[in-house]
Amino acid sequence: MTNLKGFKRFLGIIILLVVVFNFHVKAFAQFETVAGSAILMEASTGQILYEKNADVPLPPASITKVMTLLLAFEALEQELIDWNDDVSISEKAWRMEGSKMFLQVGDKVKLSDIITGISVVSANDGCVALAEHLYGSENAFVKVMNQRAKELGMTNSTFKNASGLPSDGHLMSAKDIAILSRYIIENYPEILELESQREFTYNDIRQFNRNPLLGVFEGADGLKTGWTDEAGYCLVGTAKQEDIRMISVVLNTKNEQERSEASQELLTYGFRNFKIKDFIDAGEVVENLNVKNGNMPSVPLVANDDISLVIPVSREKDIEIITSLDAETVKAPVTKGEVLGKIEVVLDDKVLASSDISASEDVSRLGFFKILFRNIINFFKFFSK
Repeated sequence: MTNLKGFKRFLGIIILLVVVFNFHVKAFAQFETVAGSAILMEASTGQILYEKNADVPLPPASITKVMTLLLAFEALEQELIDWNDDVSISEKAWRMEGSKMFLQVGDKVKLSDIITGISVVSANDGCVALAEHLYGSENAFVKVMNQRAKELGMTNSTFKNASGLPSDGHLMSAKDIAILSRYIIENYPEILELESQREFTYNDIRQFNRNPLLGVFEGADGLKTGWTDEAGYCLVGTAKQEDIRMISVVLNTKNEQERSEASQELLTYGFRNFKIKDFIDAGEVVENLNVKNGNMPSVPLVANDDISLVIPVSREKDIEIITSLDAETVKAPVTKGEVLGKIEVVLDDKVLASSDISASEDVSRLGFFKILFRNIINFFKFFSK
């Protein structure tokens, strides 16, 4: 009887463990966010790890300012403007509603303060001042915003102003926001130094950064919050842990807490369940191919491209690297760089990434008599076995 009770208890524990295990597997497979639209991207590769309604154009509120800041950084790089420029403050800039740095009409303000105000306290007045300083008017600036969006492949974005205040037709998709954010982080990483500042004081008015991830989520250093009645609570967040940077976008959440929790859940999902793995380095020898009638019997084949991927941690052992050659033997001559096959990284019969493989050096064709001599030697070697 005691043994029977012990067996039943043991069986109960096993069943409980199976239930718990299945719950966690399902939770991983069925990860969902409460945000109306969301996306999670790994920054170095641009791989999308999660998305929900990511191509739907929605009001982005102040996330718009990421594009505004991009135009500023590009103009600085091109030396069209300078950090020490004096920016004249117009009445239009002064009259801007919503978040502001409290610029005054007629003041001359350093461009560095304007850009910092936009970055840290989401200054709408600063956006207009910047737009007018760069292109003479906000309307002219907006035309450049839309042109730049097309160039970056942002197919579901239309800008109507530089700040993100409600305007009919002013829309961005979560995927476009991720594309834009990745671009500015990769090309102008100094933006993170500004976006991660916890406070900013201008004209003796001290204001605080509204990004709920800063100082709360490990490695968080950006990027931009947004809120209007129309847009709901929005956030494009980014964090770096070890060698991985994640970019999360949540749009149309109900309140600040939901926005913060949804962003942290997305980033946590990315960091805990994915890793970057380097599969192939460009120039790495991956195969040797026989060469007929060449001055060398074979030629090393090298990968043309690096292959680095973000992969599910739990599936690393299931990934295959498959090399396919155009032919088992190639006739000389062979030219260095000649594409002779392909290497693929495959998971569940799906090609995750691929690279052409090519000859690493020239292989010249032997003359008639050398070919004849080699064939005679090979003939005798065959019969001497």
